[in-house]
Amino acid sequence: MRVTPRPAQRFLPNLFRTTAFKLTAVYLVVFALFAGLLLGYVAWNAKRLLDDQIRSTIDAEIQGLAEQQRQGGIRRLVNIIERRSRAPGASLYLVTTPVGERIAGNVEALPPGTLDRPGEAEIEYARTSEAVDRPSRAIVRVFVLPAGFRLLVGRDVEERERLGIVIRRAAGWSLLLVFVLGCFASWFVARRVLKRIDDMTGTAQSIMAGDLKGRLAIAGTGDELDRLALNLNAMLERIGELMTGMQQVSDNIAHDLKTPLTRLRNRAEEALRTANSPDELRTALDGSIDEADNLIRVFNALLMIARLETGRIQDSMDTLDLSEIVSGLAELYEPLAEEAGLSLVTEVSPGLRVSGNRELIGQALANLIDNALKYGEPAAGERAQVTVAARQEGSEILLSVADHGPGIPAEDRARVLERFVRLDVSRSKPGFGLGLALAAGVVRLHGGQLRLEDNAPGLRVVIALPMQANSPVKRGAIEAQGASKPVDMPPSRARPGSTDAPKPVGVPSL
Repeated sequence: MRVTPRPAQRFLPNLFRTTAFKLTAVYLVVFALFAGLLLGYVAWNAKRLLDDQIRSTIDAEIQGLAEQQRQGGIRRLVNIIERRSRAPGASLYLVTTPVGERIAGNVEALPPGTLDRPGEAEIEYARTSEAVDRPSRAIVRVFVLPAGFRLLVGRDVEERERLGIVIRRAAGWSLLLVFVLGCFASWFVARRVLKRIDDMTGTAQSIMAGDLKGRLAIAGTGDELDRLALNLNAMLERIGELMTGMQQVSDNIAHDLKTPLTRLRNRAEEALRTANSPDELRTALDGSIDEADNLIRVFNALLMIARLETGRIQDSMDTLDLSEIVSGLAELYEPLAEEAGLSLVTEVSPGLRVSGNRELIGQALANLIDNALKYGEPAAGERAQVTVAARQEGSEILLSVADHGPGIPAEDRARVLERFVRLDVSRSKPGFGLGLALAAGVVRLHGGQLRLEDNAPGLRVVIALPMQANSPVKRGAIEAQGASKPVDMPPSRARPGSTDAPKPVGVPSL
C-alpha cells in the first residue's frame, strides 16, 4: 500500500533545498564567523591590555623594592617582602639566596630554573606546599640583587583567565543565539518564498493542463518574485493572444477558403460534364488556374505575414529614396484609378530617405492604394479622389493613402488589421482580408506604426517610419531565410485574346 506523504513531510525537504534557505544559511555562517572573529579580537585585546598593566605594575614594584634594598640593605627588603606577602591579593613576592634558598615571600613552588633566568616569564607556581598539585599561572620578573640575591615579583593571572572564560561563555551563548535566530529566520523566509514558488508552480501546472487564463499572483511588494510574475503574466498574455490569433486564423481559413475551393472544384466538375470541345475545356482550365492563383496568393501572403512577425526576411535593409518609390507606385496605379472612375493625386516631398526593404515597403503601399481604389468609391456629391502623400514630420516620415469612401468605424479599426477580417460592407468586393494585416507587419518590421484615421469622409491610412538616421534597422539585420522573394507570386496568365494585364506590385485583392 502506497503511503502519500503529508504536506509537512514534503515541506521540510523542499525547505532545505530552497535557494532562500541556502542563502540565509550562508549569511548565518558568514555572520557567525564574523561575530566569532570580532569576539576573538576583543578577547585578545583585553588579554594584551591586562598583560601590559600587569607588566607595568611589576616593573614599578621591582624598581621600588630595589630602591629599598639600596637604602636599607637585604634585611630591610626582607621585612618589606614579609609584610607584603601577608597582604591578600594577586601579587607574588620571593627573595632567595644566591643558591636559591627561600628567605621570604608567598611563593612555595616554582618551575626548575626559573630563578636562574633573570627577566620576565609566564610560569606555573604554588603559594603553599598543599597547592603544588594545583598550580596557578602568573607573570613574574626575576631581578638579581647585589651579592647574588634573587628577587621575584609577579602577579597572578587568574583575573585574566576569568575574563577569558567570561568572554568565551558570552561568545558561545551569542553564537548559539545567532544560530537559533538564523535558523528561525531561514525557515521563515524560505517558507514565505517556498509558498509563493509553490503558488507559481500550481498556476503553471494549471496552465499546462489547459487553463490558459490562469495568471501568477502578485503580492504587491515589488520584489524580484513580483517582477518575475509580472513578466511571466505579460508573456502568458502574449501567448494567449497568439493562441487566439492562431485559432481565429484557422477558423477564418476554413471559412473564407472554403468558397474558392468549392468554386474551383465545381468549375472543374462542370467542365468535365459539359465541355464539348477543346476550346471549352481550355477556357474552364484557365478559370481553374485563376482560382488556384488566387489561393496561392492567399497562402503566400499568410507566409509573408508570418515571416514579418518573426523578423525573418531574406532581403537586407538598404537606404531607400521613399519619394521615388511613392511617385513610381502612384504613376503605376493611375490607369487602374481611371478605370475605377477615380483620380489619383500625389503629394510627395522630395528627398525622403529611410532604411528599409524596397519590395516590402512597395508592397505595403501598393496594398493600401489597391484597397483605396476598391473601397474608396465616394458617395454622391463627394470627390472621386484618392490621395497618396509622403512628407517629413519631425523625426518621422509619414506615408498616407486617403480616400472619400465609406471609411471604417473607429471601433473596428484595430480589428481590421488582423488576418482574414473583413467588414460586412466589403464582402461584396473580391479579397480575403489580408492586405492591411500584411501592411501592418511590414511597418512593424521597419520600426514604424500604421494608423487608421478619419478622412471626413473616408479613410486615411498613415504609415509612420523613422528617418534614416534614427532607423533601428541596419543593413544585414534581417535573417536570410525563405524564398528568393518576400512573396512568390504565381506567374500572370492571360487568356488568348484577352487584354488583361498583370496588376502592379503588391498583393491586390487580398
